Amino acid sequence: MLRVDHERWGQTEGDLRDLALSAPHARSRERFLALHEIARGGCASAVAARTGRHPQIVMGWLHRYNEGGPEAVQYRRTGGRPPFALRSRPRSVRRFALPSETRPGHS
Repeated sequence: MLRVDHERWGQTEGDLRDLALSAPHARSRERFLALHEIARGGCASAVAARTGRHPQIVMGWLHRYNEGGPEAVQYRRTGGRPPFALRSRPRSVRRFALPSETRPGHS
């Protein structure tokens, strides 16, 4: 059975819960909450089934945490179009945008 090695990082089960409640991104909160449940004796496969994740994903979070600590499971945006980019707006919205919103450097 897999276990969360929170002592290695100077943390407790409660610290994992606190991280789950205070993490800035929903994906980080999901990961810390899963680790908290596993640390309390839950099964990684059961946690995965309950959250709708594949068991290997949850086990991957567990391994990353055990090897790299809390920073290793924090969500990091790795690519793609930036959120709320001007081009992601529908044309109808762009058509009514102010000139300063459509052309950089114009006020």
